[in-house]
Amino acid sequence: MKFDSRRSPVMARNGMVSTTQPLGAMAGIRVLMGGGNAVDAAVATAAALNVVEPLSTGVGGDMFALVRMAHDGQVTALNASGRSAAAASLDELVNQGMDVISDQSPYAITVPGAVSGWQAIIDRYGNMGLADVLKPAIEYAEDGFPVSEIISRHWDFSAYRLEGGPGGPEMLLNGKPPKPGDVFQNPTLAETLRTVAEGGAKAFYNGPIAEKIANFVQKMGGWITTEDMADHYAEWVEPSCTSYRGFDCWQVPPPTQGLNTLMALNIAEGFDLADMGYQSVDAYHHLIESMRLSFGDAMQYIADPAHMNVASTELLSKQYAATRRAMIDPNRAQVVITPGKPPSHPDTVYLTCVDGDGNACSFINSVYMGFGTGLVVPTTGIALHNRGSSFVLDPEHANALAPRKRPFHTLIPGMVTRNDELWASYGVMGSMQQAQGHLQVISNMVDFDKNPQEALNAPRFSVRFEEGIFLEDLVTTEVVKGLQAKGHPITVREPHGIFFGSGQIIRRDPESGVLTGGSEPRADGAAIGW
Repeated sequence: MKFDSRRSPVMARNGMVSTTQPLGAMAGIRVLMGGGNAVDAAVATAAALNVVEPLSTGVGGDMFALVRMAHDGQVTALNASGRSAAAASLDELVNQGMDVISDQSPYAITVPGAVSGWQAIIDRYGNMGLADVLKPAIEYAEDGFPVSEIISRHWDFSAYRLEGGPGGPEMLLNGKPPKPGDVFQNPTLAETLRTVAEGGAKAFYNGPIAEKIANFVQKMGGWITTEDMADHYAEWVEPSCTSYRGFDCWQVPPPTQGLNTLMALNIAEGFDLADMGYQSVDAYHHLIESMRLSFGDAMQYIADPAHMNVASTELLSKQYAATRRAMIDPNRAQVVITPGKPPSHPDTVYLTCVDGDGNACSFINSVYMGFGTGLVVPTTGIALHNRGSSFVLDPEHANALAPRKRPFHTLIPGMVTRNDELWASYGVMGSMQQAQGHLQVISNMVDFDKNPQEALNAPRFSVRFEEGIFLEDLVTTEVVKGLQAKGHPITVREPHGIFFGSGQIIRRDPESGVLTGGSEPRADGAAIGW
């Protein structure tokens, strides 16, 4: 009934980092041990992951974070996602015969927002400067690091995406994806990171790096200009929150899919999942249906908040959740999910760090798909993300492509507080699996009293829109047959850290200060404490 990870939860008091690659986690621990706080450690870890897991994350992508500092107990949210170019044109693409934006197209490139987020979060909450926290990443890039097993497998799978531009070989070793244990160096990325360390975000969005990015994107046929780069800024926003059985669950608001998790939790809260039983047919059914209803609303309404015609508060109201919950038949899956009608109103690596003082940073940084667009800016080591492929080319849709607009984002860091104390900093990466991964690990911990590692070890489902419902082959035959009997189109497949999500969790006991960490068993990651 669980993934045989053979991992016990990690426990410590002085600080902890949990992420997808042990060298990345160790970068954060080095910063914590050197006097940095959770925020400093988060940026150090993210930068190191740019080096050791470049297919997933980096300065060519976007980032979001939730922060809770112990001195005031306030949860704050940072949106460091980039906007489309000023010259972005839906009509231009439609006139070319496109009905979607290809994920390998230069049109999918929006301004990379990650570095602005690193600067903003360090400036507001850090104990250190960028020059200090980027040291481990620069060392890994210059000296080289041994590539870990699962990342090597994903690197090999995504390498074909690097064939579209002249900078692709910078992400290969002698023209091939590195194998497990191969030592990989990335001197061009080291130079980019050193420039950011010395000059801050300004050195990324103005000057030679910005010029290289803009010139390359335009050479490949895209729209990004140096003006688009210079105009970018990260934004502190009001986090979204809902309660779930006495736990306050926090997410970054639109354009992220964080509302997906919160809406699903609101719906699921009306069912006694604990009484149904852990990993039972009925618990699966009600969580799946809650998630499907949440997706039905999200895909219709969530977009850049400046372009939404439904307020987040309406989507998160308990009253609205009750109307959606009433649609769930305990014995039968809904055949078709349609959006609800809330009142109208204008309106991926993951890492988590908690320090010994109880400061917490839930942080996600991504280039979206493997190496993003696959377009690497020559002589920089920057793989440009493809987040703009999330735009739709229907001018009536809230998430339609438009100039200087943020696309719908799958990236969502999560945090949970209880009685105004930090309870958990967590996340599950994996495109549209993220929100449903959040729902499942929260339910595992809250409804079934699982520790962080147990919550991550548990088998998962994945709602896949037109494809049906996927289950890991860790589930029992009884669950598979029971869900099929309720009308769910079930496909069973092996566990996979991208398909079923890859999560990290750190929980904190407010009385003892003990940190308990879990790390995804489907990935190379680790929770490290001291």
